[in-house]
Amino acid sequence: MRTLIQNGTIITFGKACQVLEDHALLLEGDRITRIAPKSAIQGPFDRVLDAKGKVVMPGLINAHMHFYSTLVRGLGKAAPSCNFQEVLENLWWRLDKKLSLDDTYYSAKVMLVEAIKKGTTTLIDHHASPGAVRGSLDLIAKAVKETGLRASLCYELSDRDGDQVTEAGLEENTAFARRCKQENDPQLRAHFGLHAAFTISDKTMARASELGHSLGVGFHVHVAEAASDVAHNVKRYGQRVVERLDAHGILGEKTMAAHCVHIDQSEVETLARTRTMVATNTQSNLNNAVGVVDLVRLQSAGVLAGLGTDAMTVSMLEETRVALWAQHLRANNPSCAFMEVAGALTANNPEIASRVWGFPIGELKEGAAADVILMDYLPPTPLDSGTVLGHLIFGISQAVVDTTICGGRILMEGRKLAIDLDEVEMAKRSRALAVKLWDRF
Repeated sequence: MRTLIQNGTIITFGKACQVLEDHALLLEGDRITRIAPKSAIQGPFDRVLDAKGKVVMPGLINAHMHFYSTLVRGLGKAAPSCNFQEVLENLWWRLDKKLSLDDTYYSAKVMLVEAIKKGTTTLIDHHASPGAVRGSLDLIAKAVKETGLRASLCYELSDRDGDQVTEAGLEENTAFARRCKQENDPQLRAHFGLHAAFTISDKTMARASELGHSLGVGFHVHVAEAASDVAHNVKRYGQRVVERLDAHGILGEKTMAAHCVHIDQSEVETLARTRTMVATNTQSNLNNAVGVVDLVRLQSAGVLAGLGTDAMTVSMLEETRVALWAQHLRANNPSCAFMEVAGALTANNPEIASRVWGFPIGELKEGAAADVILMDYLPPTPLDSGTVLGHLIFGISQAVVDTTICGGRILMEGRKLAIDLDEVEMAKRSRALAVKLWDRF
């Protein structure tokens, strides 16, 4: 399938984010094969998309997501919480115990469709359903395949629900990692999931480390999201969170450390030394009142730190804006962190996804994945390589996604889904499942 995208303004992303006028983009199969002046690209073409009045950008990447939280929207049964531990105990740990396999499947499917609408084509997810562990990742993978997006999946291993659930978590991570290795499906990848160091014993962490390394996958773990995580590990194990994970061999270039709000300079240096990836999640951290990550310090030390949403949204442009405002507030400096935040979206998230998948993702360049979005945007000021990041944060972030393409497949065009899914029926089914879940909750 040869698809030509013409007449739009191309924004490449990547470390040297460029703006290309009077250029066209050629997609062949699941890759970008040519970016050049339109007259230099020869037909015939199977499909031509007219991007006049639009910017053409890579599909956006979410480095830390929880699909399973979808059915909590509007739930008012959780007791008010005074700190992060109570948020977990009053809401999330009550909810995840009650999730069924159907809940897991529809939670993912609904949020994946929302991601298509927001131009997010690659997501790194972290799943938990202690009452329905086995087969949960295959069902999320089914939703990923049906929607046409990319996702890396894992199961949230923890000791908090007893030995049987721990064992099931080890087995679920192992089975899905083996499946991904065998199939090498460009839509799917696997991490070995861990909840957080404060809910995992040394024995369980050692077993997870051994299994993950034997499978050749990295780990996906919450790291020092709240100060209580640090306090627990220091009191019980005599080590800070990053130090303990490093001692167990959890860190490394394939591992995703989510949050990293409460880490010290030594831990920052350890993350850099081990080449561990970090997903910051500003909106979630603000919502849970746990603090604001020091993104400038992480990136200055050489840590590959990108942006996730922790399920607060699937709009990466929204997350980017909030991340910038939060960095200003944290530093009491309205001029700080602009390049660090913008670069997290345009350069670091693509580097993270490319490392996880093993081929270029998140940048418009020849040979990269054919993940492309078209957004309605007529710039009111000059749009070029020197102004593009300002346009992304202050203008394009407020624009509407018109077309979403992943792996060369058009998933939405003209703001209408182009995949065989009945959104109305899907939402109806999801609401019915939510009512039953809330009753169990």
